[in-house]
Amino acid sequence: MRKNLNIIVAYSIMMGLILLVGIFQSWNVALSIFNLCLISAVMTMGANVQWGYAGLINFGLMGYAALGGLAAVLISVDPVQEAWRAGGFDILMCLWLIIVMILAIRFILKNFAKSNFRTYGIAAIIIAGIIIIRVTAEPGIEAIEAVNPAKTGFLGGFGLPIMFSWIVGAFFAGGLAFVVGKVALGLRADYLAIATLLISEIVIAIIKHEDWLSRGVKNVIGLDRPVPYEVNLQTTDWFINLVAKFNSSKLELISNVADKQAALNQLVIEGSSVFVKLCYSGLFLIVVIALLIVTQKALYSPWGRMMRAIRDNEEAANAMGKNVVKQHLLIFILGSAIVGIAGAMLVTQDGLFTPGSYRPMRYTFLIWVMVIVGGSGNNFGAILGGFAVWFLWIEAAPIALFLINLFTSGMSDTHALKIHLIESVPYFRYLMMGLGSVSYTHLRAHETDSSLVCRLLLEKK
Repeated sequence: MRKNLNIIVAYSIMMGLILLVGIFQSWNVALSIFNLCLISAVMTMGANVQWGYAGLINFGLMGYAALGGLAAVLISVDPVQEAWRAGGFDILMCLWLIIVMILAIRFILKNFAKSNFRTYGIAAIIIAGIIIIRVTAEPGIEAIEAVNPAKTGFLGGFGLPIMFSWIVGAFFAGGLAFVVGKVALGLRADYLAIATLLISEIVIAIIKHEDWLSRGVKNVIGLDRPVPYEVNLQTTDWFINLVAKFNSSKLELISNVADKQAALNQLVIEGSSVFVKLCYSGLFLIVVIALLIVTQKALYSPWGRMMRAIRDNEEAANAMGKNVVKQHLLIFILGSAIVGIAGAMLVTQDGLFTPGSYRPMRYTFLIWVMVIVGGSGNNFGAILGGFAVWFLWIEAAPIALFLINLFTSGMSDTHALKIHLIESVPYFRYLMMGLGSVSYTHLRAHETDSSLVCRLLLEKK
């Protein structure tokens, strides 16, 4: 009961902070933070499934998020017919060559015993396949990228509703996790972390430089969205009447008809942005709640207990007949698929795909801070960690600026110290994140030590 009360209090404080942002800054900012917190919560649940359930370290989260974003492009953008005519056949031929390579390697692995002949044969297939693919694809890629490069220069997608990309993003990320898991899950924890980080960098580099697939660093803008556009809302009668009804007391204070109409137009413009963000909030909340229900049921199911047993002692679980390798691969795929969903959600909200924004060395470790703050294996904590850390990451600069102005109010605006502190405001988020993480880790360690002492005293009695 006390645990549930603590969760309710923590979530209430978090929502209160977001409401304060809406009151003192703007509701647009508050809802933007709320939506990004929800997306961060999905990412932290994916990382928490891998780390909290099975003890697997995955530092390649941004790679799976980028695949989710790529899925949003490939699903929602209309196909570029001219590009397909220019080089689509060459790309399809390359895909068939890749499938043939995979089947040939699989055939060799199944039908030949481990030997130098098998190793050299696989190496020869890979090298020959890469050369053939490069020769086949290069003319087609050049032709595709030459098709109106300022606006297109890529093949486009399937022209479907963008929400399908949330499912496809999960499959993309899960497929990559299957390949990575087959190769890297046998590594020790520190080597696994390095391998996943490097593979993530490779994935992001491919997305950034293969213009025919995703336009690369040219970015894809104007993606489809599952909610109304602000411009359309601003010319819709029902929405204008709704805004007028909500702000009737404010509008009644204005006697001049022209001024009242100008004020209403301004309120409609502001309200349309808030309404769109609320629509996104509803969609993202459905995803978060659904994932929370599924992960909670999985955590306390027999499968979840087995995963925790494997996490705590792999040797003992293996001795009891549990297939540790298979379960590690499964949990790695599931966690990565959840991160892929979050990546597609992020691109859906932004309406653009910017491969250059996926920086693993920055945001991957921010997600891990969220998981650590929330607590390993705690789904409610993972969501709360996503909210708390992202809120602090966004609001650190405004809070720092407020405190600097407060404590330096007696100084002149030209004072060197005041100028230096104000110019350093963007870097205060790193200081606050570090202090918060260290303080929380120290607190958790103190709680663990205290609980251990209490247990020892009880055992002695």
